[in-house]
Amino acid sequence: MTATAPHEEQLWSRCAGCASLLYRKRLRRNLDVCPECGEHARLGAPERLRQLVDPGSLRLLPDLLPEADPLDFVDVLPYSHRLTGARASTGLAEGVVCATATIGGHPVALAVMDFRFLGGSLGCAVGELITRAAERALDDRTPLVLVTASGGARMQEGALSLMQMATVSQAIAALREAGLLTVSVLTDPTYGGVAASFATNTDLVLAESGARMGFAGPRVIRQITGRALPEGFQTADFLLRHGQVDMVVQRRSLRGRLVALLAATRAGRPARPPVPRQEPASHRERLADDGLALARPAVEGDAGTPGAGDTPAVRDAWDTVRMARHPGRPTTLDYLDSVFDGFVELHGDRLGADCPAIVGGVARLAGRHVMVIGHQKGHTTAELVARNFGMASPAGHRKALRLMRLAARLGLPVVTLVDTPGADPGVSAEEQGQAAAIAENILTLTVLPTPVLAVITGEGGSGGALALAVADRVLMLENAVYSVISPEGCAAILWPDRSAAPQAARALRLTAPDLRRLGVVDEVVSEPTSAAHDDPAETAHRLRAALLANLLPLLDVPPAMLVRLRRQRFRRFGANRAGARAGLR
Repeated sequence: MTATAPHEEQLWSRCAGCASLLYRKRLRRNLDVCPECGEHARLGAPERLRQLVDPGSLRLLPDLLPEADPLDFVDVLPYSHRLTGARASTGLAEGVVCATATIGGHPVALAVMDFRFLGGSLGCAVGELITRAAERALDDRTPLVLVTASGGARMQEGALSLMQMATVSQAIAALREAGLLTVSVLTDPTYGGVAASFATNTDLVLAESGARMGFAGPRVIRQITGRALPEGFQTADFLLRHGQVDMVVQRRSLRGRLVALLAATRAGRPARPPVPRQEPASHRERLADDGLALARPAVEGDAGTPGAGDTPAVRDAWDTVRMARHPGRPTTLDYLDSVFDGFVELHGDRLGADCPAIVGGVARLAGRHVMVIGHQKGHTTAELVARNFGMASPAGHRKALRLMRLAARLGLPVVTLVDTPGADPGVSAEEQGQAAAIAENILTLTVLPTPVLAVITGEGGSGGALALAVADRVLMLENAVYSVISPEGCAAILWPDRSAAPQAARALRLTAPDLRRLGVVDEVVSEPTSAAHDDPAETAHRLRAALLANLLPLLDVPPAMLVRLRRQRFRRFGANRAGARAGLR
């Protein structure tokens, strides 16, 4: 914009690409694409909908949800103040607008994200609204079109925002099972938890010209790797060259491409009447609660409570972070030696690589064969470097995926051991489709027809952790942590500098007791009075008892019911539940 008189600011805009001064009405007629250089300006959700849908067909879906500040989060401003400011500046209730409409005469359900609203971040309300749009598509038997624009998961909602990746993904899975088309349109920018879930696990992925997409953002990659980024890194054309999108589309052609795709889908599928839901929501929640009780009956004196004579240490959250990162803390390979028997390691993703940060294979637990998959860090500097500090590459996630699917075919339960600061943020990981690899793991776990038991043993970092933690039961060692972002990363974004990491750790509610109260974790496995690394044998004994107590009831649940209950477990992380959990102090 020019900086002259107010009326001139309304008439003229300056292109962010070529700096040309453009007549605003001309720019709007050109769909906010610069006629000089082709720069695609960002669009708000209302304008995007006007460009895509047939005139008069738009029917907005309800967006009123309970107020939710589940962590009572405060950085330099209270989270509630940030929400109020975003609503005032955008005129929107949240960072997504959902609707039904027709595109070229074809009925669809739509969820269009708006980057203006807190960077399009994925929080409980956004996840709930997109999930409801997907459920509406399922009820109406129409395709679902997602338009993404996001910086990632919403830090101010902690691990609950991370859960939305699974919640929306399983709604996508339900549409797949029903034979209904799902389409995502990537717009600039699409990063983090959105990229690593529903933005890339739809049937078709279109990228608008100029859009950028990736799991880790360019600034983070540069800071961590110290490397210069390739020309055009993470842009739409880059994604097309690396096989991560179906097509790159100019904005003026986007509606036409969608019409053609929707027409082909409609022609290939006979019309069927809408399928009503099997139960109302209240009954589904009761069923989920009953099923979870069936899966884990209370056992007096089990490993979910402190051992005899133990008193759980009340530690500051930052002290717990440092404990979870202690180099002497038992690793996945340590637990495979001490908790399981007869481990046989299986290697490779069968696509050209074997990621050392993921270890997996067949083992026995009290005489029962299971598939164990976990992150492997190491204790020495050499081991940590060799294992990439437990940060899985796309090959690691695909190896885990292969072993999960093998376990399902063999009828073996899956046990995952999570200990990673996050997924590999390197340039090569982005080139190989890190976001899509994580998204596919999350999607597959929501439908895997065999018991899945996850344990957060050390660090549970963001989408890299969730890629192994969409489970029937999620356990967590007492001194482990599980978070949407590292305290240092959160501090660098929301506080003046990274020195506020201890304060961020407290605000994120990332400790096992906090996450148990939030419902993210089902059970806390107590550690010896000092810590796991001071008495690995006793820790292994307690973990083994907890695994058996949680796994054995799951073995009696029929596969279809198992999947159903797992989905209902994650469906409960929407805004309504977040509001109910607000007040954690």
